[in-house]
Amino acid sequence: MVGYSREVARRVFAQEFRESNLTFKDGDDQYAPQYLMTPTGAKVNRVFIVGTLIEKEDIGTDSEYWRGRVTDPTGSFLIYAGQYQPEAAQILAECETPAFVAVVGKPSTYTTGEGDVLTSVRPESFHIVDGQTRDLWVLETAECTIERIKALEDGTSPNIQKAKEYYDPDIKHYSSIVLDALKSLKETF
Repeated sequence: MVGYSREVARRVFAQEFRESNLTFKDGDDQYAPQYLMTPTGAKVNRVFIVGTLIEKEDIGTDSEYWRGRVTDPTGSFLIYAGQYQPEAAQILAECETPAFVAVVGKPSTYTTGEGDVLTSVRPESFHIVDGQTRDLWVLETAECTIERIKALEDGTSPNIQKAKEYYDPDIKHYSSIVLDALKSLKETF
C-alpha cells in the first residue's frame, strides 16, 4: 500500500448510487484503488452516507453476516458487514431500527446471473447519529450533486467525460433527485 493515501469519502444520494455500475482501477498495479463512477461523475472509492436504518438481518450461515437497509430521501443503500468489518457488524447487530446512522464505506458491485449490477456498501465506520446530522448530510449531498451536474453541463473534467460516455446521463433526472431530496427537508425546517 506504499504510495497510496486514504481516499476522500464522496457524498452520493441512494438513487444515483444504485444507478451506478461503472467500476475501474486507476493503474495496473494490484494495489491500485478500485472506483465506482456515478452518472454525475463522482469518482467513488469511499462513500459517506447518512440516513435511516430501516431494517437489518443476520444473513450469515456459519458466522454473523449482517445486511442492512439505510434510506435517504431518494431511495436506499444496502450495507453488508461481517467478520472483515467487525465494529460495523457489532453496531449493526445491536442497533434498534429505525435509527439515524452515518456510514463511511467502500462501494461494492455484484453482477447477477441475469446481468443486473447491484451496488452496496461495505462499512468501514458505522455510527448512530441524530436527525439534524441527517438533514445536514442531505443539504451537503445536494450541493455536491449540483456541482457535478454543473460540471456535466460544462463537460470540464476527465471524470465527467467518462461518465458522459458511459452513462449518457439525463441531467433533468438528477436535478429532480436533488429537488426531491431538498423538498423532504422542508417538512423538517
